[in-house]
Amino acid sequence: MIAYVTVGADDIARAKRFYAALLPPLGYALTEGPEGLSYVLPAPPGPFPAPPDFYVKPTFDGRPASAGNGAMVAFEARSQRQVRELHAAAVAAGGSDEGRPGFRAAYGPQFYVGYLRDPQGNKIALFSSDPGEPGRDA
Repeated sequence: MIAYVTVGADDIARAKRFYAALLPPLGYALTEGPEGLSYVLPAPPGPFPAPPDFYVKPTFDGRPASAGNGAMVAFEARSQRQVRELHAAAVAAGGSDEGRPGFRAAYGPQFYVGYLRDPQGNKIALFSSDPGEPGRDA
């Protein structure tokens, strides 16, 4: 079980604009402190594991943050429409398009995904795989 994911950012204010357009609509709450941004989903009641937290922080060694080659963080949206809306909002908030929302032949017929880069260059995926929505072959 993944407990948390951290990405580095040299400009926390710029990162905050980007992630504010993306994560609160997915249910994440923000806590901000001198150590950076902490986005947390509400923990479900009962013995279930808590969903992973997502942190945006300056680097610990003080060197410039860099995006990992081959690293990507994926966030699940509630619908294909939400993927499109959040992708557009994140680009408008300083991100860059890394792959417009849509179906990809390499994935299952219900996997609808859009790709972004945050202002630091970290790769982010937004996806929906709701079987109640039209699929790629519909």
